[in-house]
Amino acid sequence: MARFQVVAMDKRILGAIGMAALAVAAPAAADVKTGVDAWKAGDYRAAVEQWRGPAIAGDADAEFNLGQAYKLGRGVPVDPALAESWFRKAALQGHLQAEDNYGLALFQADRKSEAVPWLEKSVARGEPRAQLVLGTMLFNGDGVAKDWPRAYALMTRASQSGLQSASQTLSQMDQYISPADRERGTAMAAQYAAQAKAQPAPAPRRAGSIANVDVPPSRIADAAPRPMPRPAAPMTHAAPSPAPRPPVIAHASPEPRPAPVHAAPAGGHWRVQLGAFHDAGNAQVQWAKVRGRMTGSTPSYEKAGAVTRLVAGPFGSRADATRACAAAKSAGSACVVLAP
Repeated sequence: MARFQVVAMDKRILGAIGMAALAVAAPAAADVKTGVDAWKAGDYRAAVEQWRGPAIAGDADAEFNLGQAYKLGRGVPVDPALAESWFRKAALQGHLQAEDNYGLALFQADRKSEAVPWLEKSVARGEPRAQLVLGTMLFNGDGVAKDWPRAYALMTRASQSGLQSASQTLSQMDQYISPADRERGTAMAAQYAAQAKAQPAPAPRRAGSIANVDVPPSRIADAAPRPMPRPAAPMTHAAPSPAPRPPVIAHASPEPRPAPVHAAPAGGHWRVQLGAFHDAGNAQVQWAKVRGRMTGSTPSYEKAGAVTRLVAGPFGSRADATRACAAAKSAGSACVVLAP
């Protein structure tokens, strides 16, 4: 059974509660907004001092901000446990950014079953990092029941948001998921997109909360998919050795992949474009239609302004790319050869 791994998150940004009596020691003028201004000015220690008293008193923005400080190690030492504690306090008060970060923090701490309800909250709001993580868990059956169509749908939505690691994982899924599950997942992703458009605009970031933008505290590190190793040829009169497992996919029963007719040699970078789509989900549908004719090639979904280009390759020569185009056209697809 195929198994994906979400790459370890950057240790530099990985994110205890004080006694109530400490509030007396907080500066008299402690103010959450003043702390935000200090943070923006780069005075992180002053920001933390402004937030500590209000956080101990139960201010959700201050609690979230302290979680960020401990996660990023700004103004205080990096402390993932304290970061998680402050995120939890703010999340329990309905602070949306804290809910997002708390679910991801639980996942990082390998407490996946606890993370799921919080990830589901974030996914319902269309949070791409949560879509990536929960999609991976659903594909692996890791802390949740296995559900490949929904995993594909969530990974598609995360990819459409521009999350590079989600696009790379989606390309890996294409090598393992059945056409029927892919079509169900693509239809589900389109349904999620329609629901997102029908929802009210998301609430703006709270004035007293610092932003996640500069250094996303739970950013998933990018991981390029690695090629599947080819099994060695069996020796004469000897049983063949089992094929090694791919490095990022394990426990799989994937569809058998035909050997490429013309593998691209070193330096072979010819590709073909199979269309440009205003709806990225349609690019996924198109690949499902032609993938059986594109032996040995890998899809990529490239944003170009308002459209998504479906590109496949690499091919070792123009002739190989031209033959691939002919095969795609026989399946009813447009096709253009792209030179290196």
